[in-house]
Amino acid sequence: MDLARGEVTGGRRRRAGNAARLGLMALPVAFFALFFAYPVAAIVRRGLRIDGAWRFGRIADVLGDAGIRHVLWFTTWQALASTALTLLIALPGAYVLARLDFPGRQILRAVVTVPFVLPTVVVGTAFLALLGHGGLLDQLWGVRLDTTVWAILLAHVFFNYAVVVRTVGGLWAQLDPRQEEAARMLGASPLTAWRTVTLPALAPAVAAAALMVFLFTFTSFGVVQILGGPTFSTLEVEIYRQTSEIFDLSTAAVLTLVQFAAVGAILAVHAWTVRRREGALKLVDAALTARRPRGAGQWTLLAGVLATIAVLLLLPLAVLVQRSLTAPGFGYYRALTDPDGGVFPVAPITAVGTSLSYAAAATAIAVAIGSLAAAALTRRDAGRLVRGFDALLMLPLGVSAVTVGFGFLIALDKPPLDLRQSWILVPLAQALVGVPFVVRTMLPVLRAVDARLREAAAVLGASPWRVWREVDLPMVRRALLVAAGFAFAVSLGEFGATVFIARPDNPTLPVAVARLLSRPGDLNYGQAMALSTILMVVCAVALLLLERLRTADRSGEL
Repeated sequence: MDLARGEVTGGRRRRAGNAARLGLMALPVAFFALFFAYPVAAIVRRGLRIDGAWRFGRIADVLGDAGIRHVLWFTTWQALASTALTLLIALPGAYVLARLDFPGRQILRAVVTVPFVLPTVVVGTAFLALLGHGGLLDQLWGVRLDTTVWAILLAHVFFNYAVVVRTVGGLWAQLDPRQEEAARMLGASPLTAWRTVTLPALAPAVAAAALMVFLFTFTSFGVVQILGGPTFSTLEVEIYRQTSEIFDLSTAAVLTLVQFAAVGAILAVHAWTVRRREGALKLVDAALTARRPRGAGQWTLLAGVLATIAVLLLLPLAVLVQRSLTAPGFGYYRALTDPDGGVFPVAPITAVGTSLSYAAAATAIAVAIGSLAAAALTRRDAGRLVRGFDALLMLPLGVSAVTVGFGFLIALDKPPLDLRQSWILVPLAQALVGVPFVVRTMLPVLRAVDARLREAAAVLGASPWRVWREVDLPMVRRALLVAAGFAFAVSLGEFGATVFIARPDNPTLPVAVARLLSRPGDLNYGQAMALSTILMVVCAVALLLLERLRTADRSGEL
């Protein structure tokens, strides 16, 4: 009797838990349906439904065009090349930051992450200052690389270096070094021991990092838009060109479907590699694996990594700052306060306040939606519906932001959702990109909370909301702050969707930089450098605050 009563009680709890999970999913699902699926579907419908009939034959027509096939080929080729080059350059850095203990290691970890949170417009601008006309290479050796594929590849390495260091280095730091040491004691050389013991253990993390780099470079927009010129175009850039310059929504819709299918396949493979990595290894405390460099080889490797970081990551940013200061008396910065420059109806400096206010609103939305989504995904034994919801949350990172932005203008133009003139339109678009970062930051912490604490609170009569407030929130408060910081930095730099929906009298910082770069003249170029420097500083400060929170979390402070 007691056993049967226990089974009934357990069944009720499971049903109550499933109902609570579905309730938590309701708002995020509605948010993504309304502000992601609906705008994208509106673009596709507008492009493929002609004269009241669906024209799916248009897909074959577009893909049969030689120019479009060249864009598809270049998009795939440059993504593969960028991924391979990033792994080649960043894997030594992942080892150094994971296994070598040296002064300034924590600061260096924060420094290498700064490029990843920078807007792609700033990355493109920094490499334009380094490799373009009048740039450092041009001044020293008369060499320009700003309209070559090498400029794009190097900028992608700059942007994605931290993805490899964080993903692979995070696992590398937790691998038990005694396994490799045992292989060496049995006579294996250092290279053989690494190849046969460490590399197979790292393979899932390397694959996951490679897939993420490929995803980001496959959908590259700001970097290629600035550095590619008229010669190079990715799918994202071509969608923007077809939409805003040629006004060919049919071609843009087909390219959106192609990119959507490719991103869906990449995310499916990424999910498989992540599940494999989670279940395959026994890990140790990362604090126990880092050691002082020993021998000439490790010291040489450390010096090489530091030189790579200095040249590849710090030099472009330093050149960006230097170019913003070439006018006497901070002339470019003072020009930002002048509303008579002709590029905007307001002074460019107002973009700083506009960006900060939009990013704050987007962060609030992203944290609210992302927290509910992470809570719904907390249990690992969730069914297919919840796993599908998890995949849905990642789609905005890969689907064309240009399509989403233009879809906002098309779909949200009638009551009761006529938001074209509303200020909230920009934060909504930015929040779509911030939500996945919130979920990925909070989910591991929520899964680490002992489920028995929630069950005990529920048995005592606490509602799901009170369980969250009394049990989960105190444990995830710091993760919530870190998630908010990431969402703020990402929202601050969002460009693909914002370029369509930001009003001329309220430009964001990335939009203002892009518009200044599109106008000829040294003054416009210098102001773009100055605004990019301001945006870089704001993002870097946000990241350093995040690193401080994480360090305090590990040491038990605060």
